[in-house]
Amino acid sequence: MMKTSARLLRLLSLLQTRRDWTSAELSSRLDVTTRTIRNDMERLRGLGYPVEARPGVAGGYRLGAGATLPPLLLDDEEAVAVAIGLRSVASGSITGIEETSVRALAKLQQVLPSRLRYRVSAFQSHTLPMPSRGPQVDPDVLTMIAIACRNQERLRFEYRTHSGAVARRSVEPYRLVNDRRRWYLLAWDLDRDAWRTFRVDRLELRTPTGPRFTPRELPPDQEVMAQLARGIGEATWRYRARVIVRLPAAQVRAKLPIPVDVEPLSDDRCAFEAGSDHPELLALHLGLLDADFEIVDSPELIDALRKLAERYQRAVDASPPMSH
Repeated sequence: MMKTSARLLRLLSLLQTRRDWTSAELSSRLDVTTRTIRNDMERLRGLGYPVEARPGVAGGYRLGAGATLPPLLLDDEEAVAVAIGLRSVASGSITGIEETSVRALAKLQQVLPSRLRYRVSAFQSHTLPMPSRGPQVDPDVLTMIAIACRNQERLRFEYRTHSGAVARRSVEPYRLVNDRRRWYLLAWDLDRDAWRTFRVDRLELRTPTGPRFTPRELPPDQEVMAQLARGIGEATWRYRARVIVRLPAAQVRAKLPIPVDVEPLSDDRCAFEAGSDHPELLALHLGLLDADFEIVDSPELIDALRKLAERYQRAVDASPPMSH
């Protein structure tokens, strides 16, 4: 049997990995009696940890919020992940958190063992962060969504679609996903009765959160990733266009930065739907295909291509001739 100090650390680690634990679950995990669990909870309270107890047959324990932040237990991989995450958000993808993340990172590195500090330092010294140009998200909004996902509480919010329309939505939240400096929520839409993906920078939360819900069985990981790819790559952009490229479909798939359905038209021609919040950015990305293409039904993108072509032509005309 573990010594009391080791058992308390293990017990604290368990409380930090899940919201609710029953006495029977904890006693089984630690191979002790429920009476020992009860005594250990009192010891944790004496050390300043806000342990909450729920009476009754379905009762149990949870680690609540206290007046001060108690020490957290992180294993090696978690500590490195937190340090790298704090370093990454300093690039500005979340509004108002850059300076705070640097202060938190300094505190964490101060207590990291040398072997972990070396791993974090290697990441920092060989990474050049670029300032964020994408939409920014209030960290309080991300925190509220994450808590609702963990606590299995419904969310209500006003959502602005890529067309600019605003509608009220009620969802069961499941996952927050960060992709190319944008935050997305994967949720079960109660009005549409289907899985949906929402861009977090386009939603405005309504408080308080809704009632608790019984979690649905998530689709297999491959289907979840496919759903996210469709939601992120197809349904969230403000400007869209059908692009016909004079290249085989396999070559175009290999050159695209995100997974997109590419439709073969012949051995050397294919088509796909591209999207972006800025037609100028989409025009630049299409140029990277390094192949002839045409645009179907997107006057904004055609205008952006025309302006870009004129700008490049002016650059060519203004440059001195090259001697051979």
